[in-house]
Amino acid sequence: MTETPDESRSVVSGKHKMTPSEAFVETMVANGVTNMFGIMGSAFMDAMDIFAPAGIELTPVVHEQGAAHMADGYARVSGRHGVVIGQNGPGISNCVTAIAAAYWAHSPVVIVTPQAGTGGIGLGGFQEANQLSMFEEFTKYQGHVCNPARMAEFTARCFDLAKIENGPTQLNIPRDYFYGENEVEIPKPLHVERGPGGTQSLDNAAEMLAEAEFPVIISGGGVVMADGVDDCRTLAERLNAPVVNSYLHNDSFPASHHLWCGPLGYQGSKAAMKLIAQADVVLALGCRLNPFGTLPQHDLDYWPENARIIQVDTDETRLGLTKRISLGICGDAAATANALEQRLEQRRLASDATQQSRQATIASEKQAWEDELDAWTHEIDAYSMDVIADTERDKPFSGGEYLHPRQVLRELEKAMPENVMVSTDIGNINSVANSYLRFEQPRSFFGAMTFGNCGYAFPAIIGAKKAEPHRPAISYAGDGAWAMSMGETLTCVRHGIPVTAVVFHNRQWGAEKKNQVDFYNRRFVAGELESNSFADIARAMGAEGMTVDSLEGVGPALRKAVDMQMNAGKTCVIEIMCTRELGDPFRKDALRKPERFLDKYKEFA
Repeated sequence: MTETPDESRSVVSGKHKMTPSEAFVETMVANGVTNMFGIMGSAFMDAMDIFAPAGIELTPVVHEQGAAHMADGYARVSGRHGVVIGQNGPGISNCVTAIAAAYWAHSPVVIVTPQAGTGGIGLGGFQEANQLSMFEEFTKYQGHVCNPARMAEFTARCFDLAKIENGPTQLNIPRDYFYGENEVEIPKPLHVERGPGGTQSLDNAAEMLAEAEFPVIISGGGVVMADGVDDCRTLAERLNAPVVNSYLHNDSFPASHHLWCGPLGYQGSKAAMKLIAQADVVLALGCRLNPFGTLPQHDLDYWPENARIIQVDTDETRLGLTKRISLGICGDAAATANALEQRLEQRRLASDATQQSRQATIASEKQAWEDELDAWTHEIDAYSMDVIADTERDKPFSGGEYLHPRQVLRELEKAMPENVMVSTDIGNINSVANSYLRFEQPRSFFGAMTFGNCGYAFPAIIGAKKAEPHRPAISYAGDGAWAMSMGETLTCVRHGIPVTAVVFHNRQWGAEKKNQVDFYNRRFVAGELESNSFADIARAMGAEGMTVDSLEGVGPALRKAVDMQMNAGKTCVIEIMCTRELGDPFRKDALRKPERFLDKYKEFA
């Protein structure tokens, strides 16, 4: 997005006398910060007092975890920094989970952590905590302002490294260090240009691809972050190679393209899995090949163990970490794809001879998967069938019915507006949605990634909407995850950030309940989530609310909610009453049948 220039956004040049608060704020201005998320606190009030005249808006939230997720969503859709701030101690500790999620999403989030004053550190005073150790595992850099005269230096370094390292950084500031006066020069942002990788590596990769008879490209999150979807498309067309999305990066290749085959990983595309299983060379472009995203799924162990694997990543420590590779390239996904396409432009390719048959195979597998999704109206395990029978006898309300999740997801897919942004939470139905979410442009899909925390999707889509207010914004959450984050409905209402939240109300922790079905003989413990209507709760908070209890009502409800979002500035919660049927477990290898040795527990074996 292009910011409208005005005097409040001009960056001071040269040395000036200023307070540390001014140095902190001016360094954010230099880095283009216009939005922050958090809850006000006395620890940083001196700086907060000048946010507005500097052109920085602080969006107050209900809970700081939501603020950090909003900063994550903001960063992922805009490509700019997401910034979160809170009161020292409990306000900051509330952000840990969300910063961990941002870490595994490779989001350039800067968390500003005001700390207890230096005069009281170590005495166990009010709201004191060791805030650096809290975030050590989930940040790329931690800047601790050890002297107020160095405020601009540490602030600039946090913003620089968040973009350079593609991940969160922490700026820790003792609360008494916002005060005083110093001679300060505001550093200019550091921009680092990434290259395509080493010449020899690129030559070797081009040779492998030229020899491949069935090349397959995995388009990962690095392609999106590098703005490299067009480069990936051009390379794929040169090779006539099927393109599969890495896990939860369904927006890394346009779904309407004839070479797009869908996502790998949990609840992904069978077409993608069957096609990559045939590969003799795989180009993993901007992809760390995370273990969860390449697990067997749909009873398909699809990873091509005998294929030659070329992995491209900007972080050299990820190359070959999770999968055996034939060649690693430390480079920018867009630049690497472009360099490889140039090397292959005039070459004879072994894949040219098999192009026609490969295209027929791609089309056939994609159509077979679409046909299967059309026919796959509900899960068929015995527990789900029993539950469906029970719910058919026990309607939730007069005239209503519980809906099969897969049918609901198909109807939502059909009703999706153009240019949509979608976030998904963790949970049974949300994971199944991976098969149904397709996108035409990058920076459109935001999953909770491999940290896998509940309560992610709704605040993340609020942050995305704040960054791109002219795009439709929709979140998916189950009733368990929704209950963790629905308080942020107040943030939407209070501050005019209209989004659409779809809540799958199936009255259970479905993903974990599936484990109790498969491994613990249906001994259900703590899995039930009976609750009042979430649509009613939304209306009580000042938003719109709809309850959908018929399949033909799903698409119209989504279209109406998006219309209210885009044309009336209204947030709407769509509560969809779903059956308790269960999809595949997250990890079939994660649990095993229990053994019991004490007499009082033997019957539970």
